[in-house]
This record gives sequence, structure tokens and C-alpha cells, in this order.
Amino acid sequence: MAGNQRVYKQRIRSTQTLQKVFKAMELIASARIGQARRNAHEASPYDHALSQAVAAVGTYGHLDHPVTRERKDTKRVAVVVVTSDRGMAGAYSATILRESERLLAQLVEDDREPVLFTFGRRAANYFAFRDRPVEYSWVGESDRPSDHSIEEIASVLLEYFLSPPEAGGVAEVHIVFTRFVSMVSQVPEVRRMLPLTVVDMRETTDLNRYVSLQEEAAKVWESQPLYEFEPDAEAVLDSLLTRYVRSRIRNALLQSAASELASRQQAMHTATDNAEDLITTYTRLANAARQGDITQEISEIVSGADALGAG
Repeated sequence: MAGNQRVYKQRIRSTQTLQKVFKAMELIASARIGQARRNAHEASPYDHALSQAVAAVGTYGHLDHPVTRERKDTKRVAVVVVTSDRGMAGAYSATILRESERLLAQLVEDDREPVLFTFGRRAANYFAFRDRPVEYSWVGESDRPSDHSIEEIASVLLEYFLSPPEAGGVAEVHIVFTRFVSMVSQVPEVRRMLPLTVVDMRETTDLNRYVSLQEEAAKVWESQPLYEFEPDAEAVLDSLLTRYVRSRIRNALLQSAASELASRQQAMHTATDNAEDLITTYTRLANAARQGDITQEISEIVSGADALGAG
């Protein structure tokens, strides 16, 4: 029984050490989630203004631009998978990887050729372990994407979409990320980024089912202000649409960063509570073992005393 006490005490010490690590990670995530939420929220006004501008130009100009044209000259489709760099975030990365596998299977079924891009070390390791080639991989900034990385990702994806087939061009660009809803709700989402889909402004405007742009298009069509474009509507649209694509990619990465930190905070909070429960259980078992040792020692003393008295 004395051996059991040592085992339980060692487990208690190990669990207490892990509990401190879990608590520290929870506090770090809690401290950083506020800024991540603000970053995601503060990107909305810029997206809103771009949506309004695109809707206005589209209403008065011909919305014929390379990023809005459906490509039929290649079967290659770019898929960007956004996961975390580190673990201990619950099912955050696993959920995205499952969604990615479903999307890849659907593309193959539709006779398309997926081209993988990853953001986050977990996705890069996942596909590398399965010997699946990755065209580009970005790591180290999953919970705090920098403006430089966002600009680089947007530029690479636009370059692939606008390149001819012989240069490795792709017909579509999809991104699999996690949309931040609240601290307790993060939803995996598959969004087609390119080509941007645009329909008649008088009915509705839908850049890949982007709700805010629909609302702006309706407002623009109802008010119908008079615009003059310098140097011309085509040049303005060229600048706006590329900025809009970059803005949407930035929004997806910021949403994912906030979702990752929220998932990690929840996971570490649960792990801390589970460690406390485990320590309580081991403490009870150690006390039971100690009581068993004491009872055994008393029994041996009494048995020895009885034997001496009988002698």
C-alpha cells in the first residue's frame, strides 16, 4: 500500500504541474482574445466602405473584370486551409481539416484538380504527413496574422488566379477558415473567394453571397446618385476589386485568429478544471491508501501484542 501512496503522490505532482501550464495558456489566450476580436471587428467598416464603392461602380459601369470572369481554360482550383500553428485549441484545427477533406473530395468528384495552400503549421504538417503536395505554406502567425503576410497571401492567390494555364493558373480560389461568432461559438466556413460573382444590380448584387454587399447594392440602386469616375470606371473598378479581394482574405484570417484564441481559452479552461478534478480523485485515493496502511500497521501491532500475551 505504501507503494500506492507514492504513485498517487507522483501523479498529483505531475497533474499540478500540467494544471499550471493549462492555466497560464488560458490566461495568455484571454489576454490576447480582446485584441483579436477588435481587429476582426474593426475590419468591418473598411469592408463596408469597399462594398459600397464596388456596388456604386458596378451600378454605373460594366462589371467586366478578370476577377469576376469564370475560367474554363483550366481545371486547377486553389484551396487555402487556415488552421493554427500550435495545438491545445480543442477541435479547432481538426474541424477545419475535416471541412477541407470534404471540399477536396467534392472537387475531385467534380473532375477538378485541387491545389493546396496552407496557413498554420497544423495544416502544413497534416498534408505533409499524408504526402500531399502543398503549393505555398505560411506558418508562425495563425493567432496574429501580420499585414505583410496578409498582403503576401492575397498577392499570391490573385497571381495564381490571373495567370494563364501554362503558368499554373487556377480557375477558382476557395478558403476554408473559422468564422468567429462569439466566445462560445466558432463556425467552420468554406468560401469561394475568386472569381467574384456579380449579378444585375437592379435585382441584387452578390459577390460570392456576401450579404453586406447585397445591402449596399440595394441602397445604391434605390438612391441612384450621379457619379463621375476619374480616370474612368474601369480603372476605378480594377483598383477596387483587387482591394476587395485582399480585404476579404484579411477578414477571413482575422476571423480565424479570433476563433483560434477563443477555442484555446475554452480548451485550457476545461483542461484546468479537469486537472483539478483529477487532483481531487488522486488525493482521495492517496488518503484511502494511507488509511489502509495505517489499518494494516495497527492490525500487525495488535496481532503481535496478542501473540506475546498468549506466550
